[in-house]
Order: sequence, then structure tokens, then C-alpha cells
Amino acid sequence: MFTRPKIVRDRPDMLLDPLSQVLAQLKPRSYITAGFDAGGAWALTLDDLAGRIKCYAVVAGTCWLRMDGTSAPIRLEANDCFVLPSGRVAQIGSAPDAEALPASAVLDPNRSGEVVTYNGGGDTFLVGSRFEVEGLTAEMLLRSMPPLIRIRASGEQARLRLYIDLMMQELREGRAGAGAVSQNLSHMMLAQALRLYLEDVPVGDVGWFAALSDPRLGRVMTAIHDEPAHNWTLVELAKIAGMSRSGLAQHFASRVGEAPIAYLTRWRMTLAARRLREGRETVEQVALAMGYGSEQAFSTAFKRNTGSSPRRYGAKIGSS
Repeated sequence: MFTRPKIVRDRPDMLLDPLSQVLAQLKPRSYITAGFDAGGAWALTLDDLAGRIKCYAVVAGTCWLRMDGTSAPIRLEANDCFVLPSGRVAQIGSAPDAEALPASAVLDPNRSGEVVTYNGGGDTFLVGSRFEVEGLTAEMLLRSMPPLIRIRASGEQARLRLYIDLMMQELREGRAGAGAVSQNLSHMMLAQALRLYLEDVPVGDVGWFAALSDPRLGRVMTAIHDEPAHNWTLVELAKIAGMSRSGLAQHFASRVGEAPIAYLTRWRMTLAARRLREGRETVEQVALAMGYGSEQAFSTAFKRNTGSSPRRYGAKIGSS
């Protein structure tokens, strides 16, 4: 029986499950949390998504969502939730063909914690948050997520609905500390939405969530995330998955979009970018922590994956 080698973990975030690790790497901060109460015919173009994640829930009524570059709009109903993590432009409105205004012309980005009433309100009520994420780490992680994550209304959403209801209460009452409470609730709402999606990934989806939801690939992903510094081989990972080397390579690539060892390298670079950003370690120390035998080998891999040398990346972050 194959037994994974024991690796001494030197960071608390390596003890977390993969989804928690991804959220910890993104470090999203709540940029704005608000409600939107619309009536009549309306539509908004969400064109301010670059470097941001948007998480919304339909509290009441219905609306239509269309992603840029797709022809099929999606009808959203009360209790549906959707997350937009990729930065692609989206349009949301009362009808698929409603004429849209830029969201920036209707929603004030500086009015967090309030409810915006549009066209008299009363037909559709949305509540949600926009999270701002920055840096190379966020860019690499968001590329692995689908452009739209939709969670349909169901009995399994009780906890998500609780967070939404509590957030709405904070928005309505405006009590002392409402901003901090709303921010924490919005983070919980995002985490719960991603968790629900992970538990029911649509057939045919490709990417990080698709792989993690697959029992065999999930074991491989967990192994890589648990011990990123280990010198994993395709043979070891195939044994963990209970598959042949060729079977794992083909299946992993079809669900994730890249080879297992390529994913390992990209995850290492994600962790390395965070360490370099924190600025508490030398490039050599980061290289050793990521499983590289020399600073040169690490620097080559880092530049190939990010387009920047570790020293230049660290210096750029330190001066910003």
C-alpha cells in the first residue's frame, strides 16, 4: 500500500482544506456590501469586475443574467445565488433584452451598507458584496475558476440564506459596528456559496472546482495542497488516485485544463508569490520551502509561470 511521506509543515495554512487555502491566498476584502431594490424595466452592465469577485443573492423576485460572449441568458429566481470571479463583463436585468446602463452610473461604489432603490423598487431585490482582490496570487487563482458560479435555490441553502438575512438586517438597522459585521457576513456568504457549488459542480465543468469535486482527483489535489514542497511524481499521484499514470494524466487534464505536475508548479508559485509579498523571507528561503533544491531552479520556474523574477516581484510589491 502506498503511504505518502510525512512532510513537516511550517505554515498554519498548509493544515487547511484546499478551499480554505484558496480563500486564504485570495485574502478578499469586502469593498462594498449593499442591497439593490429594482422595479419596472431595468438592466445593468457589470463592467467593473476586473480584480474583483462579486457574490449576489436574489432575495425576492426574478432577474436575468448574461455573461459577455455567451448567447444564452440565465433566469435567476428568489434564493438563487451567483458568484462572478473571472472579471468578465456581465449584464443583469429584468428581461434578457432590456437596455442596460453601466452599473457605475446607478450604483455608488462609496455607499457601502445601503440599499439602492431603482425605478421605484418593489419587483426584484438583490443583496451582495463586491470583493477586491489584488496581485499575482489572485490572478493565478481566479484563472482556475469558472466565469459564473451559480447556486440554485434549494433546501441545502439554509445556512447561506441565514447569512443573507443577517446581512439584510444589518443594512436595514445601521447599528454601531454594522460595517464590520456586514463585511464578516459577506465573507461567510462567499465561502458558503463556493462550498455549495463545490458540492454540486455541473457535469462538464472544467477547472479547479471540477477537479476537487471528483473523488479521485480530489485526493490528488488534497495531497498537492497538503504537501506542496514534496517532489511529487506522476507515479505517486496516480497511486493516490487509484489510477494508471496515463489515466490520471488524461483525466486530470480534461477536468483541470492542465497536467498534474503543471498544477503542482502553479500552486507552488501561488504560495511563493504570497511569501514574497509578505517580505519576511529571502528568495532562497522561499525556494527551499517550495521544494526546490536551488534558488536558480526556483527562479526559472517562477519567471516561467509569472513573467517576473522572484527578486523583481518582491521588490515591486515592496515599493507599492
